[in-house]
Amino acid sequence: MHWVRNLRRFIGSGAGLGSEALMELETKRILLDIFKDKQQKSAEAGSIPSFYKKKPEEGSISHRVHRLAKYRFLKKQSDLLLNADDLDAMWVCLRENCVIDDATGAEKMNYEDFCHIASVCTEQIGPKCRRFFSPSNFMKFEKDESGRIAILPFYLYVMRTVSLTQARIDMSELDEDSDGFLQSHEMEAYIRGLIPNLAQLRDMPAAFIQMYCRIAARKFFFFCDPHRRGKACIKKVLLSNCLQELMELHQESEEEVTDTEQAENWFSLTSAQRICDMFLALDKDMNGSLSKQELQEYADGTLTEIFIERVFDEHVRRGKTGGGNSREMDFESFLDFVLALENKDTPEGLTYLFRCLDLNGRGFLTTADIHSLFRDVHQKWIEGGNYELCIDDVRDEIWDMVKPADPLKITLADLLTCKQGGTVASMLIDVRGFWAHDNRENLLQEEEEPEEEQS
Repeated sequence: MHWVRNLRRFIGSGAGLGSEALMELETKRILLDIFKDKQQKSAEAGSIPSFYKKKPEEGSISHRVHRLAKYRFLKKQSDLLLNADDLDAMWVCLRENCVIDDATGAEKMNYEDFCHIASVCTEQIGPKCRRFFSPSNFMKFEKDESGRIAILPFYLYVMRTVSLTQARIDMSELDEDSDGFLQSHEMEAYIRGLIPNLAQLRDMPAAFIQMYCRIAARKFFFFCDPHRRGKACIKKVLLSNCLQELMELHQESEEEVTDTEQAENWFSLTSAQRICDMFLALDKDMNGSLSKQELQEYADGTLTEIFIERVFDEHVRRGKTGGGNSREMDFESFLDFVLALENKDTPEGLTYLFRCLDLNGRGFLTTADIHSLFRDVHQKWIEGGNYELCIDDVRDEIWDMVKPADPLKITLADLLTCKQGGTVASMLIDVRGFWAHDNRENLLQEEEEPEEEQS
């Protein structure tokens, strides 16, 4: 057939789509494109982007430009903040343009009032207050059945925002390398600058200020520097409870601040003096550090010997001579020790203690570990004239309290989850802690009796 002959001639010439030559050329082209694409990607991967930039040398032009730019930026941010007069004016505007709830007597505002107050405040204070009156901010607060919010929570929100922003600006000014972290001397400088503005610290003796700053700064690092890198993230510091606890010292001592409340606040002058006196009393040889024997006298000697040994193994740096007996606890390590014992129920405190309880460094506790740890507590318990204990019963009780995910071992996560990790740790390291647990019902009853008498 004529058309068949023409088709065969067309394909055989290499011009047809079915030609093996064309298929080969197409295959080569595709493979060449793939090869070129891989070469391009390899070339791009070969030039790793810079992730480290050397900091400018002190006194260099780049260093001066950097500091000037940072100063101007922080100055601009500070100018955008509301000052004390602005906050007072805002409070007056809020009270003058709100409505009184007939049922509760609370001062409230709906969204129309909110927008009107925003206009009034902008006229009196300026545009810098406008950002607080956004619709999203209004929606953050609890509303009643009429869609109104209370003015007091809103005003407290504004005050807290201004306070935290000012604190961040102050900390950023002290952040010498502008990496968003504060080193110990920078944190101490920040606290030193706050002292004149804190009502309960104004009368602090000048000779004690440096020691106070060391004690106060250590709590920030204990809670905001979990990896012990020697620097605390500014964002973590601002969001931590430590800063809020420090700011509580703004209120005057006369305003119903009891001695107990002052002692419980780590940043109070009473607490700082207590910590300092405690260290000096333990330091018998007055060499500025504590040996194991000296630390054994902490809390009237109720801590077990094996726990003290483990504290030195896990949290005390070795001496310069390298000998095992040369290790002594310096003041900063002592502060961490006290913070851990006084905050056993926090993740940071429990993490510190768990490293001491984990005798073999395996990340979990077995029944053998519990037995070894409680043996010293049992000995002190019997020496104190208490009744005989069965260690196996205490071990079973601990297991019932924790309810570990793996019935054969207790992890740090188990202690944190059970919400009784601090109690368990006290039972294993301190005979006084075990006594408190053993007499918990009597102690609870004694606490309730004074309340009934007062009522």
